[in-house]
Amino acid sequence: MPDFLKTTVFDGPNLGAPDVMIRLLLAAVLGGVVAWIYRRTRKGAEISSSFPVTLVLLAILIAMVTQVIGDNVARAFSLVGALSIVRFRTVVRDTQDTAYVIFAVVVGMAVGASDLWVALIGIGVVGFAAYLMMARAKVFSATQPAYLLSVRVGLGHDLDKLSGTLDSHLQERELMSVATAKQGVLLDVTYETRLRSTGSADELVKALNRIEGVQSVRFERRDFDRD
Repeated sequence: MPDFLKTTVFDGPNLGAPDVMIRLLLAAVLGGVVAWIYRRTRKGAEISSSFPVTLVLLAILIAMVTQVIGDNVARAFSLVGALSIVRFRTVVRDTQDTAYVIFAVVVGMAVGASDLWVALIGIGVVGFAAYLMMARAKVFSATQPAYLLSVRVGLGHDLDKLSGTLDSHLQERELMSVATAKQGVLLDVTYETRLRSTGSADELVKALNRIEGVQSVRFERRDFDRD
């Protein structure tokens, strides 16, 4: 190969084809481990069928990019500029999904940079933390189940009238949505709630129905992971 090509176009890291193949295969395997952890710890969420595959491909691609960049700062800036034209139109719906994207990227970078121990130890620590948080969420859900409370109120009535009754029966609540109904003459208000330890769903519904302006009340258990 001519010298001017060696010093300009083909001056990347001095890696043989077997080394590159081994790193990419390791990235694929560890990316698969990341995807497996994601599936095991995100059972209760809506999982897109393509997202675990994306995690594996990300690990491989980032390993490739890391090997291409090597220690060349100019090449790093060039790749950043080239990759900045890529636009992803799919919105990541959960911050935990974003964390797994970063997880796959870091694993790919570690393998590409030949820091295998960083990838392996990182997978172990992150996997343990993810399982620990999942177990904690299961315990919390089992002891304090979440409910959806939907109240239909006449448009001319103040929603603040509900506050006293809600506070006396619920330990926490979060407003989920407010919408109009019946051509705008009614308001449908939905809360995510948790009952007090001494609270009763029957008493809550009866108390809300006694409030002036309340047309109907619906109190239902939210779906949660039972595995």
